[in-house]
Amino acid sequence: MKPTRTYPRLHIDTAPSNALGHAGGLLLTETVHTSGLDHHLKTALAPWKKPFAVHDPAKVLLDLAITLGLGGDALSDTTAVRDEPALYGPVASNPTITRIIQTLAGDVDRGLAAINQARAAARTRVWELAGQHAPNHDAVAQNPLIIDIDASLVTSHSEKENAKPTYKKGFGFHPLLAFIDHGDCGTGEPVAQLLRPGNAGSNTAADHIKLVKLILDQLPGSNPRPGKSVLIRTDTAGGTHDFVEFLTKRRLSYSVGWMLPGNTPELYRQLSELGAWEPAYDTNGDPREGADVAELTGVLDLADWPEGMRVIVRRERPHPGAQLRFDDVDGY
Repeated sequence: MKPTRTYPRLHIDTAPSNALGHAGGLLLTETVHTSGLDHHLKTALAPWKKPFAVHDPAKVLLDLAITLGLGGDALSDTTAVRDEPALYGPVASNPTITRIIQTLAGDVDRGLAAINQARAAARTRVWELAGQHAPNHDAVAQNPLIIDIDASLVTSHSEKENAKPTYKKGFGFHPLLAFIDHGDCGTGEPVAQLLRPGNAGSNTAADHIKLVKLILDQLPGSNPRPGKSVLIRTDTAGGTHDFVEFLTKRRLSYSVGWMLPGNTPELYRQLSELGAWEPAYDTNGDPREGADVAELTGVLDLADWPEGMRVIVRRERPHPGAQLRFDDVDGY
């Protein structure tokens, strides 16, 4: 059975008519329909729809997402979609939107799980339609699907729930975000996120582990153990024993930042004496001027770390006469 369209189908003609604002929003509504996100979201959020309700919770969330896509950053900005019923259909009033969000927030864990389930189903459909252009097409250990994890600071200008002082002396939130790397041909695809208070730790292993579980649930194929065909990439915040051990047990590939030990100068001398430095290459496979890499695994005590972990260091010489910079280590 073909699902009913959530947003109106538009027809283009040359007859005299009023101009349509935010015509680019048509790309968003068609994406919603083509991906099946509206259908999957309606199904997942059906338990929250009240009898005889005029506005479906799924439609309300989609309208909010489209408002963000059009540049809105506050609930009042839903006026932009409400004023174009021919394009977006009936849009709930702000009080109605607030009540529906409060209803979903009444059981936030169950609500988020339902939303994530719908997102995963829509992503599967989109990647199927993408075919050979899908991010995971022919993903193997030698050419894995790369997922980047990083935290961000979001400033809050008022005492919002969970807004806390941040490590950069600001005030707000410290969410942990994950993006699928589309390579040179595209940008990142947001796949999962954790909303955290501003004082959340940067290298909290439990948060990184929780986020990776959310990521795996979102990847098409419904395989909780995709193995080496998926590579998790983080900065030094991910270089903790618990997180690396978790990735190893899940048999995932990984590249995480590493805090250099206190005896780095001595290790550097050993690498130089061994002639271990080799030219570094950029993503095109060309040597990068002023950059070298070396393997540090053999001169480190890694007894407390997972077996088989390798430690690679990089040094940079930005320009002649500049001070040598010895970067953090990447673990594989």
